[in-house]
Amino acid sequence: MDITGEHRIAAPRAAVWAALLDVETLKACIPGCKELEQTSPTSFRAKVQLKVGPVSALFAGSVDLLDIDAPKGCRIVGQGNGGVAGFAKGASEVALAEEGEATVLSYSARAEIGGKLAALGGRLVQATSRKLADQFFSAFAERLAPRVDSAVP
Repeated sequence: MDITGEHRIAAPRAAVWAALLDVETLKACIPGCKELEQTSPTSFRAKVQLKVGPVSALFAGSVDLLDIDAPKGCRIVGQGNGGVAGFAKGASEVALAEEGEATVLSYSARAEIGGKLAALGGRLVQATSRKLADQFFSAFAERLAPRVDSAVP
């Protein structure tokens, strides 16, 4: 399964890069995130509650950042196990490009799934994956958006 996307974030590239490595930011933006722990400067361990069609499970997994070219991008490799629900593993290339005072984040991901998740069918799993990615990036962009004081005319 392949997923690609691009999101414009109203923040400088250095701020977007820093947020991609910030545990509190990631925890607040990852849909269903129950726990997130940084185990090294480039590794994380997480527990995420997800529902894909009729299958709901708590996935425990890990993510490693590789080929880091700060603040331009990196490769992200991860895996998760949801017990009888199945497993997922994959990799993603993430690139950050400056566009004026904003940043364009683009990604290309490839994932493999097994267990009950694989039995659901590719279309449902891909649609859910795209929805989760959109939820993450919407929350991420919102968190980094400049705050406007409503008291100022």
